[in-house]
This record gives sequence, structure tokens and C-alpha cells, in this order.
Amino acid sequence: MAFGGGRSTPIVRGLVALNAVVFGLWLLPDVPIQLMADHFLVSWNHLMEGRVWVLLTAVFSHHLLFHLLINMIVLLSFGPPLERLMGGGPFLGFYLMAGVVGSLAHAVVSLTLMGTPELPALGASSSIAGLLLLFALVFPRAKVLLFFILPLPAIVAALAFIGIDIWGLVAQMEGGGLPIGHGAHLGGSLTGLLYFIVRGRKLRRKRSRTPLGP
Repeated sequence: MAFGGGRSTPIVRGLVALNAVVFGLWLLPDVPIQLMADHFLVSWNHLMEGRVWVLLTAVFSHHLLFHLLINMIVLLSFGPPLERLMGGGPFLGFYLMAGVVGSLAHAVVSLTLMGTPELPALGASSSIAGLLLLFALVFPRAKVLLFFILPLPAIVAALAFIGIDIWGLVAQMEGGGLPIGHGAHLGGSLTGLLYFIVRGRKLRRKRSRTPLGP
């Protein structure tokens, strides 16, 4: 999904840089893989072992370049308009909240619906899912490219991704599906929806005074 919201903003740039640093840690030969797995992957078992910080650290963790690039491209595309609209502090708080809720959702879903409490997850995708839905609710008619190809209104594209995640989660519950953290994505999307329910009226009022571009 691509949009392109003008020049990048300070918080978005900082988030991209932090994600890149953690990605680099996965590649450094002097950093033990087990250390990264213990502190930058989230699972129900990790939480039960007391490593609650992984709810947040996993949000900045990628060990595949493609995964990192996709998430950062979407963040750079949709993050700046929301940061300009919300302000840096509230935007960062929302991003982190969506990530933590998504991490917790993955842990709970893997335990209760899939019976795999040891299943790990990582990546910014839960924060990105929350950001996408919030963007779509605030700017529902903005044109985006679904899968970088198909032009659609933002709200339609966001709902399509939620539908894909629901379908993917059901497939995983039945023993199939792809190794994707659909539960985490849906947790992030839920955060975006709840944030809009609470703050949407104020954001809509500010929207008319805040351009999408630079």
C-alpha cells in the first residue's frame, strides 16, 4: 500500500532509524542470536517468563530486509500526515500503543486460538496496521495504492487489509495459512479504531486545517 504524504517528519524519521538499528543488531556477528531472540521476539511463553518488555522491543525488531523495507515504506508514506495532524508526542504515543496492543494480541491469540504459546512474532506491522486504519478513518477519501498497484479510497484499502488478516487468522486456526502475525495486525487495527472513537472528532476538525502533503 502506498500513499506518499510529503516530507518526512521528526518522529517518523526517528522510528525508521531505530528500526534500522535493531535490524543491524540481528546481523552483527558479535551479538548472540539467542540474546536477540530472548529480548526482541514476543510470545506468550516469553511473557510468562517475565520478559514483558518484549511487548515493546519486538515492535522495533526485523530480521528480514524485505519485512523491514515494507513496514518502513508504509510508515514513511502514511506517518507524516498523521504526525503533522496529531503532533509528535501524541503520534509517538499512538504508534507505541498500537504496537504493544498488537504484541499482546499475538501472544493471546497464539495461546487461545492456535494452541502455540511458544510462537514468536516480531516487527512493526501492528503499529503500521493501527496507523493505516487511523489514517483511513481520518482521511477516508485519500487515494492509496493497494499492493502498490490498485488505486482505492483509503478506507476501502484499510478494510481490505483487515479482511485479509481475519481470513489469514482463520486459516491459521485451521492449521494452514502463512507465517504472518495476523493477530498482531488485528490488535493494531483495533487500537486505531478505538483511538479514532475517542479522538476522531478532534482529529477531523484539525484535518480541514492540515494538508496531506508538506
